Amino acid sequence: MASTSRLDALPRVTCPNHPDAILVEDYRAGDMICPECGLVVGDRVIDVGSEWRTFSNDKATKDPSRVGDSQNPLLSDGDLSTMIGKGTGAASFDEFGNSKYQNRRTMSSSDRAMMNAFKEITTMADRINLPRNIVDRTNNLFKQVYEQKSLKGRANDAIASACLYIACRQEGVPRTFKEICAVSRISKKEIGRCFKLILKALETSVDLITTGDFMSRFCSNLCLPKQVQMAATHIARKAVELDLVPGRSPISVAAAAIYMASQASAEKKTQKEIGDIAGVADVTIRQSYRLIYPRAPDLFPTDFKFDTPVDKLPQL
Repeated sequence: MASTSRLDALPRVTCPNHPDAILVEDYRAGDMICPECGLVVGDRVIDVGSEWRTFSNDKATKDPSRVGDSQNPLLSDGDLSTMIGKGTGAASFDEFGNSKYQNRRTMSSSDRAMMNAFKEITTMADRINLPRNIVDRTNNLFKQVYEQKSLKGRANDAIASACLYIACRQEGVPRTFKEICAVSRISKKEIGRCFKLILKALETSVDLITTGDFMSRFCSNLCLPKQVQMAATHIARKAVELDLVPGRSPISVAAAAIYMASQASAEKKTQKEIGDIAGVADVTIRQSYRLIYPRAPDLFPTDFKFDTPVDKLPQL
């Protein structure tokens, strides 16, 4: 009989006679064996290794897998299909040289369109290093929109890009329209239109973006130290609280706050460097900076170590 002991709240299979012994797994027989006494502690162990063997003389183009892709619950038939490999012998071809056995996929046109969209979403997410949960949420959003047929006439790539933007907002890792536009083939204006139509069609909403949503990422990409990031976050938050930047987008306010904090520190960054990372124009940063500059002494945190005094900051 096998006994279980709890280690870090997780059950662990052990030998009743030698609980400290490290069990040996026999993958061929599917057994877990105690190396001290030879007791078979567990049987029918699932082999999680590859289900094929690779030989040195196999061709690199030969696919050793005998199973298809994993089931996709977002498709109507789960994308269950069988793929027939290319024939090599004479019996695989008819008298005209055509292959006797061909793949006849029964996937519907709607499933095919969704599969293409899912591939595009995965490609876009990989380009900007988004995790799998963002991809899954985007796929679900696209499926809902596609099945409702509420955005007829809009390109599937545009809908997919807008769904990715919404998923990022809903998961708390927002990206700007320009960042989504950079990894897709769709214009910023078209993504914005689809974004509004999807929110209306699905009767959903997204949280308003704030300056703090982008601050850590922008500062990290600019290689700014933690002190400057904290100062920029404090400056942006105080500027919003004091209503110094009415009507300004959080991205431009964040960029202006980073510029002010960096100019007061030893790690100075130019408007162009910040604009390239934040995706805003230099003139936009200057306009927001001019609004917060008169109250600069009130915006910095009290423990900030100035390399350049407040009265010496650029006035633009």
